[in-house]
Amino acid sequence: MADVLPLVEARLRSALGEPDARAAVTFLGTDRIEVLRFTEGDIVRYATLGMSAQPMSDPTAMLADPVAGPRAELVLSVRGGLADTDKVLRPLAVLGASPQVEGVIVAPGASLDVGEPLWPGAPFTSVLVAEPGGLVEDLELDEPLDPVRFLPLLPMTPNEAAWKRVHGAQALQERWLTNGTDLRDPSRRSVPLE
Repeated sequence: MADVLPLVEARLRSALGEPDARAAVTFLGTDRIEVLRFTEGDIVRYATLGMSAQPMSDPTAMLADPVAGPRAELVLSVRGGLADTDKVLRPLAVLGASPQVEGVIVAPGASLDVGEPLWPGAPFTSVLVAEPGGLVEDLELDEPLDPVRFLPLLPMTPNEAAWKRVHGAQALQERWLTNGTDLRDPSRRSVPLE
């Protein structure tokens, strides 16, 4: 079975360029999760590397399948120079380790909460997992492995996260679109929710 991480890193590099920084975090009982930083103009992108090493498994399954199951990495895009967003490395690694630690399957429409600001002074403690395929194309792997999906993360304020729990991810994304919300602004305010 081929190691998927070199293939994943190659896909990230082909889509985003060369990373200008990387950091690694290892949590007790989990594989190492790296976070790579890519800078393009005023946009800074952070991508996990390591989450896709193992397939995500159904938390209700008695045994985790070591081969079959969805695989993903996370990508967060923000405007650089407006906040100390490099401190998002640890929260992103926590989210990347969540399938191993908590036995969850991270999929589009899900909310992920770190319980603290994503970076110092950030108005966000959680993210909405968006649909893949725009920024970084899925990475097809040899059968029987599922492809690796690169899931964009959209930071949510606590009010937006609460509103999303009631109305759903699609309704929140439509609200953002209707209001012309700059989801890459690291210090943006909550969208009007009335």
